[in-house]
Amino acid sequence: MLENIKIEQLLILDIETVPQYENYEAMPERWKKLWDHKANLLAKNGETPSEMYQRAGIYAEFGKVVCISAGIIHPKEDSFGFRIKSYYGHDEKQLLASFGDMLQANFSGVGKFLCGHNAREFDFPYLCRRMLVNGLKIPQILDLTGKKPWDVSHVDSMDLWKFGDYKNFTSLDLLSAVFDIPTPKENMDGSQVYPVYYQDKDLERIKTYCEKDIITLANILLRFKGHTILEEQNIEIA
Repeated sequence: MLENIKIEQLLILDIETVPQYENYEAMPERWKKLWDHKANLLAKNGETPSEMYQRAGIYAEFGKVVCISAGIIHPKEDSFGFRIKSYYGHDEKQLLASFGDMLQANFSGVGKFLCGHNAREFDFPYLCRRMLVNGLKIPQILDLTGKKPWDVSHVDSMDLWKFGDYKNFTSLDLLSAVFDIPTPKENMDGSQVYPVYYQDKDLERIKTYCEKDIITLANILLRFKGHTILEEQNIEIA
C-alpha cells in the first residue's frame, strides 16, 4: 500500500473545530434563524436547535477551527521519527494564515501530499471554507479548482482502507484497534471538544488531543507500509 508515495512526502494533519458562539442563546438573530433551519433538517429525535447547537462546530458555516496539528514522518537509521507542530488559538484567522503560509512555502511543489483520516470529506474542505470566510487565499495544495483527479495531492487513510468499498466507514479508533496500535486519548473524544473549549477553557488539552490523533494516524500509515510503529522517544513536538 502507498507504493507510489514515500511516507516522508506526507504532511499528516488533523483539525479540531467548535461552534462559533458559546451557546445557542449567544447567536445573533440572523444566525439563530439559519441554524434553526439547519438543525430542523438534521433532527431525528425531536431535538431542538438549542439542544443540537453543540454539534454546530462540524459545519464550516457555523463553526470555526481552533487547532490544526500537522506532522511529518522521517526515516531514522533503523526506525522512523515524527515531527509535529500545532497551530492553535482563539484567533481563527491568525492560525489559518500561519498554517496556510507554511503549506504554501513547504508543500506547493511536486511530490508533496496532505494526509488525514476522513480528510477528503471533512478536514480539507472545512479548512478551505474557513479560509475563504476569513478572507485568506487557499494554498495551492488545498485548492482543487480546475485540477484533474490525478493532480490532487490528497491522501485519505479511510479511503485507503475502503479499497473501493463505498459502504464502509471506519473510525480512526477502530482502525488503530485493528492494527493493535495504542491510542492514549486522556479520557477525551471528539464530542468533548466543545465543552473543553467553552466550559473548561482548556485549549492546551484540545491541542494534546489533536496531536495524539495524528500520532495514531502516523502509526496506521506505518503499518500500511509494513513498518513498526513509532517509539515514543522518536516523537518530537515543536
